[in-house]
Amino acid sequence: MTQPAQQPAQPVQPEPPAVDESQPQPLLQLDALGPGEPFRARRRTEVTDVTGAPFAELSLVPKLFVTRAMRALHAAESLPAEERFAALARAGRIFTSETIDGLDFPSYERAVARVSGVPITVVRDATRAIADSAEKAGWSAYRARPAGAVSDWRDGATLDGSAVWTRRGEVFAVHAAGNHPGPHGLWLEALALGYRVAVRPSRREPLTPHRLVTALRLAGFAADQVMLLPTDHEAADEILAGADLGMVYGGDEVVRKYAGSTVLPQGPGRSKILVTADTDWREHLDTIVDSIAHQGGVACINATAVLVEGDPAPLARAIAERLAGIPSLPPEDEKAVLSVQPVAEARAIEAYLLRRAAGTRAWLGGDGVVAELGDGSAVLRPAVHQLDRPDADQTGVELAFPCVWVAPWTPEAGVAPLRNSLVLTALTGDDALFDRLLREPSISNVYRGAHPTYWIRPGVPHDGYLGEFLMRTKTVIRG
Repeated sequence: MTQPAQQPAQPVQPEPPAVDESQPQPLLQLDALGPGEPFRARRRTEVTDVTGAPFAELSLVPKLFVTRAMRALHAAESLPAEERFAALARAGRIFTSETIDGLDFPSYERAVARVSGVPITVVRDATRAIADSAEKAGWSAYRARPAGAVSDWRDGATLDGSAVWTRRGEVFAVHAAGNHPGPHGLWLEALALGYRVAVRPSRREPLTPHRLVTALRLAGFAADQVMLLPTDHEAADEILAGADLGMVYGGDEVVRKYAGSTVLPQGPGRSKILVTADTDWREHLDTIVDSIAHQGGVACINATAVLVEGDPAPLARAIAERLAGIPSLPPEDEKAVLSVQPVAEARAIEAYLLRRAAGTRAWLGGDGVVAELGDGSAVLRPAVHQLDRPDADQTGVELAFPCVWVAPWTPEAGVAPLRNSLVLTALTGDDALFDRLLREPSISNVYRGAHPTYWIRPGVPHDGYLGEFLMRTKTVIRG
């Protein structure tokens, strides 16, 4: 019988030094990522977790730094298209597999949950969606290209004359959201289209954009092609002023400020569900409740209003019964569903809700929505309120937790109460009504049947294709 070969002795690995948890740990340092090496500014702001405990320090760059950084972006050249697509795909893999800023991927996801208050399972879904968006950015960005246009003037079609799809500028600026990691998957399409990109992270959750920009640089994008520029408000305006085009997340005031400009505002979603009399809502209760509470109800594509033809009370009661059973847990708990905020912030949101809900019928949350966890943080629990008319002002109130307004609707009310919706799920068999909903310009996306309002995937428009804003067509003939 053949004996196994003798294996060489393995060196004894020393035990890692024990961490004294009684001693304060150094804060994670999140440097600015400008045109050169990572930059640690003299001025830094503290990033805290949901209990108020310090977690990281974020460098804030001055206005002069921003001005120089934006000039560097304008002076740079973009990678060729195929190289961009390959680098984006590599970045998605690096984002999910490498240790960045001292955090491996699971540690990063836990940190995002603790800092943002978004449940850990929601963070996981969002971060994997970002990686998927990076993998597919070279394909999804070009879905917006008109069918009659080509991407390059060298295409043979231009010999006889053709539309060429081309950038409206060279530098794109993003003022990022901090309530959810997911939106960071969208601006990757600007890189895919050849823009150089500057991202101003939210102070609330800068971990995701810092990790993503780092991954993009490791994947092949140069320091003068994609940057992370944390700033105060004054310097933030300089980022937009120094770019050709921009995108900003915020509330109604942001939408009003930038509407019709070279900055694309991303405001509240006010997504809704309509149930007409020819549809039994009981058969679609799962879709309705899931649209309200999926991913903690923090996204702009969560339903915040449900309009039903007939008496809204039975549906409101059924929604409340479903939502009442959701547990109140810390964001890093595997069973957590609801978002968590510092107690003071949660109480402020609760006070606002109670003011706006005055005079309505509360099926859930009428006495408050804050459940304190005893560590300085609090869960925002669901709220269900019934309205007495479809055009009540409250149908436009959107809060970052499962808060829904249930109202009666009639065919005479028509499309008007459903306007200004990012997504509308229509549970109806009325083809003529669906035609009217599809034609309504203020409704961005219309789903018919049992499709939750949060349904989205790469390659379909979110609020129109980003490429519709970033690109234009020019006629080219040569030869």
